[in-house]
This record gives sequence, C-alpha cells and structure tokens, in this order.
Amino acid sequence: MPANSSLDRASNLTDDADDLDCTPTHPLDLDCIHHLQTSLLDSEKAQRMAEFFSFLGDANRLRIIAALALKELCVHELAAIVQMSESAVSHQLRNLRAIRLVSYRKEGRKVFYRLKDNHVLNLYEAVAEHIDEKD
Repeated sequence: MPANSSLDRASNLTDDADDLDCTPTHPLDLDCIHHLQTSLLDSEKAQRMAEFFSFLGDANRLRIIAALALKELCVHELAAIVQMSESAVSHQLRNLRAIRLVSYRKEGRKVFYRLKDNHVLNLYEAVAEHIDEKD
C-alpha cells in the first residue's frame, strides 16, 4: 500500500462529506431525537470504552492477545512466540489482567494465561477480520 493512500482516502472522505450535508434543512423528528438521546452511550461509559480501546493501541499487547486467542500459554512460551523478554511479557500481562482481558490459572509452579472470556476473543476476531477486508 503506498504511503499516502490513507491520506488520499481521508481527503476523499472529506470531499464526500461536503456532499452529505442536510441542505436544505428539514424538520427534526423530535420524538426520534429524544429516543436516540436516551439510548445513546452515556459519557462515563464512553470514557471507559475510549480508555479501553486506547489501551489496545499497543502492538505488543495485540500480539500477546493474538497468541492467547490460539492457545493458553505461560509467560516463557509467550515470550518465545512474540519475541519479547519474559519481563516485558509479564509487564504486559499485568496490564491486560488489570483491564480484565486475560486471566490465569496455576499448575504447580507454572502460571498459564488465557483470554478472559469469549467477549475478548470475539472482539479480537472481529477487529482482525475487519482489518483483512478488502475495500
């Protein structure tokens, strides 16, 4: 993909948006507007979701999630798979546990990590599928 193709696409979206204005203005369906306002995501939840998605904006964390989407793994295995130090992987896993994306279980002295639940797996799979879509 050429380096400026994203910029070109953004420019085209801006140009297209000018054509999508509600001109001439039309009367608003106030009942519909009120219904949508009461159904809208509240500000506090929106903020928490923004922080959650911001946290996923780290390539290393996403690679760890991708590995855990395939199989439950220990830190040693994860470090080898994602080619990071065990210390760095442990740090990222602590962060992922803090936002409830991964959980763990102990087996003797070994600790195995897995995605917390199907919501996390579904989110990962949906985003990966979206990224792979062709325009």
